[in-house]
Amino acid sequence: MFPTSDKITICFAHVAYQFQMQFEKRNTGLKSFEVRNPGELEARIGGVDVLLVSGLWRNELLSLAPGLRFIQSISAGVDQYDRAALAAASVRLASAQGANASAVSEHAFALILALARRLPEARDNQNKKFWRGMLGDLTRREDELGGKTLLIVGLGRIGGRLARLAKAFDMHVIGLRRDPAAGSNGTDEVHAIEHLHELLPRADIVALTCPLTPQTENLIDASALRLMKPSAHLINCARGRVVDEAALIACMQNNGIAAAGIDVTIEEPLPTSSPLWSLPNVLVTPHTGGETRHYEDNVLDLLMENLERLGRGETALRNQVV
Repeated sequence: MFPTSDKITICFAHVAYQFQMQFEKRNTGLKSFEVRNPGELEARIGGVDVLLVSGLWRNELLSLAPGLRFIQSISAGVDQYDRAALAAASVRLASAQGANASAVSEHAFALILALARRLPEARDNQNKKFWRGMLGDLTRREDELGGKTLLIVGLGRIGGRLARLAKAFDMHVIGLRRDPAAGSNGTDEVHAIEHLHELLPRADIVALTCPLTPQTENLIDASALRLMKPSAHLINCARGRVVDEAALIACMQNNGIAAAGIDVTIEEPLPTSSPLWSLPNVLVTPHTGGETRHYEDNVLDLLMENLERLGRGETALRNQVV
């Protein structure tokens, strides 16, 4: 039995996001508090009914939370949760899928544009107060996106919106998804993800917007990178482990492909010892693709809808996982 609204205590657990502040503006009358680190969460989870969390979650916390009934994940990815353990403890779980679809698709396209227009190089030149002259070498000039082929791996909300953005720039868009029968979602072509290797040689830009699953882990490995054009760009706004990071570093060090824009890495924060920091043909952003001024409210909208469903005794949740 899900607690009535006067009995619910909500905990917002995140190192930086302002969920408590934004939640208070809604005047829901629900009790809530905020924690910022693992120690605080461990100390207070025993009195929590509803938890908003992502990176601070540890599966060992479940044994300390006898009253926990619902976890609203702050992130779209939910690979950190032990689903079987949650189900056994009668704890429901929903993801934040879709909350950052606009933000991440725009970030992916920003990386595409930044690499095409050589903006990282321009910023480096600005820092050096160096005015680059006109270039005779065509390979070193800025490029145009019209007529280029974009291969999007993962055609959910993010991939579909990225496809529509690319079409506005007159790109030819190929989509890969687990079930092509689910639709093209704005692409010119749609294929099963099993056709990745045969499609890679056609792509000028490969963008990863897929979830991390056993099937997508290390999807872009050394063999996949070898199939890409030397002039191709790789964009990763999925998860770090979708790419074999060691293979990518070796590829970039040897100019196997022209450039990579990555918002996610295997280890986050990215260690200072990683070669990715200093490779001139790699643009790194610190997993900020989904982080906008609207994100808290987007997730809170999901939370409130799911609390209403649970309060009515419904079994189906928005973005239900468990």
